[in-house]
Amino acid sequence: MKPSRSEFLQVRGLRYHIRQWGDPQAPRLFMLHGWMDVSASFQFMVDALAHDWHVIAPDWRGFGLSQRTAADTYWFPDYLADLDAILLHYAPDNQAVNLLGHSMGGNVAGLYAGIRPARIARLINLEGVGMPTTRPEQAPRRFAAWMDEVLSGPAMRSYASLPEVAARLQKTNPRLSDARAEFLSAHWAAQNADGQWDILGDPLHKQTGPMLYRVDEVTACWQQITAPVLWVEAQDSDLWRYFGSQAMSRAEIDRRITFVPQVQVEKIANAGHMLHHDQPELLAAMVEKFLAQ
Repeated sequence: MKPSRSEFLQVRGLRYHIRQWGDPQAPRLFMLHGWMDVSASFQFMVDALAHDWHVIAPDWRGFGLSQRTAADTYWFPDYLADLDAILLHYAPDNQAVNLLGHSMGGNVAGLYAGIRPARIARLINLEGVGMPTTRPEQAPRRFAAWMDEVLSGPAMRSYASLPEVAARLQKTNPRLSDARAEFLSAHWAAQNADGQWDILGDPLHKQTGPMLYRVDEVTACWQQITAPVLWVEAQDSDLWRYFGSQAMSRAEIDRRITFVPQVQVEKIANAGHMLHHDQPELLAAMVEKFLAQ
């Protein structure tokens, strides 16, 4: 494995963990992980990169080794502002950067690329399709659910050992090999004072969000993207289940893609949602080919 190193930054009042691979003088590639994941998740893809890159991957606030918020909710716009601050640190003077995001990280990256178009040279969106469309009449129940969960407080289970954590990862992704699950488990969890292993994700992330997903605002941001975009989907992704059916999902995702001005759509075969774990070699080759264009 290519060695990584850790750095800690103060980002908007929180202590952020930034994982890096490669020579700082090499071309930069920023990588943004998904929900309930960590920056080390990109290790297998980084190992598969054929060229020299300075890969910079933060643990989002409340994930991995980054500090948790003192508030009782994580607000999505904070990820945008955190990314803005991180780019200001590593790529000052409004330098355009190559940005890759997976799942939630892909959603952040896509929005950011439309909000700060001059900041992005090339964008790679891995399964960052967004959430199902919501309707205004859903708001009362959504607010009520959020308030109920704020009062009760979310919690997550602990695990007796790292092999149990690895087994949990493989339950979510049966394609994950024993070796990769073992590696990820050591970065995905930490031992607590009782000797149990806790997931390195704030339980608040599992709380119902109070705000509805307004897809028209998202696509309005996507329309402002000026960078070439590589949109990558996994052939066996299960994201469709959030949209009701595979047919409904395909139609809605295809509709959303039309709002991205310069987009190249690709699919990775024999891969699920965690495509950077399932087919890191194919994905790395695809990404490097796109970045070299």
